Amino acid sequence: MCGIVGYIGFREAYPILIKGLHRLEYRGYDSAGVAIINDENKLSVYKAKGRVKDLEDYARDKNVTGTIGIAHTRWATHGEPSNANAHPHYSQSESLALIHNGIIENYAVLKTQLINKGYSFHSSTDTEVLVQLIEYIKQLNKCDLFAAVQIALNQVVGAYAIAVIEKGNPDQIIAARKSSPLVIGIGEGEFFLGSDASPIVEYTKKVVYLDDEEIAIIKRDEDPKIFTISNIERTHEVKELEMNLSQLERGGYPHFMLKEIFEQPETLKNCMSGRINVEGTNVTLSGIIDHKDKFVNAKRIIIIACGTSWHAGLIGEYLFEEFCRIPVEVEYASEFRYRNPVICPDDIVIAISQSGETADSLAAIEMARKAGAFVYGVCNVVGSSIPRNTDSGSYTHCGHEIGVASTKAFTAQVTVLTMMALAIAKEKNTIDEDNYHSIIGELQNIPSKIERILKLSNEIKKLSLIFTYAQNFIYLGRGYNYPIALEGALKLKEISYIHAEGYPAAEMKHGPIALIDNEMPVVAIATNSAIYEKVVSNIQEIKARKGRIIAIINEGDETMKALADHYVEIPATDECLDPLLTSIPLQLLAYHIAVNKNRDVDMPRNLAKSVTVE
Repeated sequence: MCGIVGYIGFREAYPILIKGLHRLEYRGYDSAGVAIINDENKLSVYKAKGRVKDLEDYARDKNVTGTIGIAHTRWATHGEPSNANAHPHYSQSESLALIHNGIIENYAVLKTQLINKGYSFHSSTDTEVLVQLIEYIKQLNKCDLFAAVQIALNQVVGAYAIAVIEKGNPDQIIAARKSSPLVIGIGEGEFFLGSDASPIVEYTKKVVYLDDEEIAIIKRDEDPKIFTISNIERTHEVKELEMNLSQLERGGYPHFMLKEIFEQPETLKNCMSGRINVEGTNVTLSGIIDHKDKFVNAKRIIIIACGTSWHAGLIGEYLFEEFCRIPVEVEYASEFRYRNPVICPDDIVIAISQSGETADSLAAIEMARKAGAFVYGVCNVVGSSIPRNTDSGSYTHCGHEIGVASTKAFTAQVTVLTMMALAIAKEKNTIDEDNYHSIIGELQNIPSKIERILKLSNEIKKLSLIFTYAQNFIYLGRGYNYPIALEGALKLKEISYIHAEGYPAAEMKHGPIALIDNEMPVVAIATNSAIYEKVVSNIQEIKARKGRIIAIINEGDETMKALADHYVEIPATDECLDPLLTSIPLQLLAYHIAVNKNRDVDMPRNLAKSVTVE
C-alpha cells in the first residue's frame, strides 16, 4: 500500500512530486522516492528509508531538474522498510523506473524465470520483479513501453496501480490499475497522477478515474489515451473533484486527527443535508427510493466491512433489526470472502468503507454480485472503486479524512446507516409515525450536542494524564454502545499502542473479569438506556474487584457519579443515536493519551489509511 504521484507538463516536476508525497504520506510512510527524467534525458532515481522529509534531505544536493517524474511513499508489504526496497525501482538496464501499489501474487515464479534469464535483483519486493519483467518483454519483442506493459500485466496475478517512465522518452508516462486506485488529473498543458485526488486538487479539479485492467498513455500536450490490457480502447468522462484544498491542511490544529474530531458537527450536517427535508419530518435517500422493492422485500441484510467500518456495521445491525425487522449479519470482509457463504438473490449486501478501495471488501462485493445479491455501498470517497462496483449506495460526504485512525468517517457512516434504517422502515411500515418523526428530529440535534461534548476536550485531556502509562484498558458497553466499546478500544490501540479490549459489559463475568485489579482502567459507557440498571450492576462487579472506572454518563446522573472513579458527562439522546455521542469522548481520550505518550497521532506505526492489499 502506498501513495503514488506523477507529473508531466511545463513546470519543474520535483516540487510537485514532493508536495504530493506529503499530501499522500498518510497512505504509507516507511520510505519514499522519486524518479525524474532531466533535460539531458537522464533517468535518475532518489529514494530513502523513512518519511518524505528524509527523502528531501537525501535529494537536497542531487540534480532533480526535469518536467516529468513519478514518486512514491511506501507502506511495506514485501521486504522490510529500507533504501533498497523503497520505490521507484529501476529495471536492470536502468532504462525504466516503476512505482507500484498493490501485490503481485505470482512474483516468486516470475522472479525465478527472470533469474534464469540472467536478471539480478537488488530488493525483496514484488515491484522490482514487475519492472524487470516489463524490460524483458520490451527487449524480447522489440516493442514500445506501452505494449510491454500491456503484455506484462497479462502475465501477472494480483493487484496493482503502477506508473512507469523510460529513459530517452521524456514525453510519456504509462499508468495502469487493477484493484488499486489511480486517478489522472487533467490540467492546462500538464497532467498529474495520484493514488487519490489529494496531490492533484491544488492544480486542477478535472480528473479521470481509471477502471480495473486499464492502461493509460499520458503524453505531453496530448489527451490521455486509455486501453484495456486486452487492447480495447476506452473513453472516460472527465469528472469534477468535490475536494477542497482546505481539507488537506490542518487549519491551526496540531494534528489532522484532532481537526477531524472537531469537524464532526459540520460533517454530520453535510451528511444529512438534502436527505432530511426542511421541515425535519422525512428522510429521503435516492439509493433507497430507486430500489425500494429490493429493500422492502429483502429477506436478509449482510453487512461487510473491516476495522472501524465493521464497528459501524454492528450499529447498523441494531438499527435495521429494530426498525426494519430484517435479519442482519455483520461480517468481516476478509473472512467472508474466503468462506463459502450462503448468499441468496433476495439478500442485500451493504459494503461499508471510508476509502472505497478496501481490497477485502471489494473482493467480497464481487462474490456477492456473482451470487445475485443486490449490493449497496456506503462510502466517503467519490469516484472510488466501491461506488463503481455496487448496484447503488450512499456517500457519507464527511470530507477528506487524513488521520489514519478514523473519526469523522465513522460517525458519518453511522449517520448514513441510521437514515437508511429510517427510510426502509418507513417504506415497510415497521416504524411508528411518531417515533419516526421523533428520531429524525433528534438526529438533527446531534451536531449541536457533539459541539457541547467537544468543549470537554480540556477536561478529557486532564483525565488522560492519569492513565497515560497504563499498560491495558478494558472498554465496556451494552446494546447500541457495545460496538462503541469496541471502537473506543481500537482507537486507543491504533494511536497510543496501549493494549485495549472492548466487551459487552455482561460478558465480563464469563472470563475477562479475571483481568480486573487496581491497575486496570475500565471505560464504561453507562448512558441512559433500557438496560441502564444492568450496566450499573456490571460496573458494581468491576468496582468490587477494585477496577478503576472511567464512566461515560449522561448529564446529571448522580448514581454513576458516586460509583465511578472518573466520569465524563455528555448530553442525553435517543438510545439508537447514542453511538454518535458516546464515540466522541472516546476519540478524545485516545487522542490525548497518545499525545501524552508523544506518539505520531496522524501516522501511527505499522498502519496505513487505505488498505488496498489483502
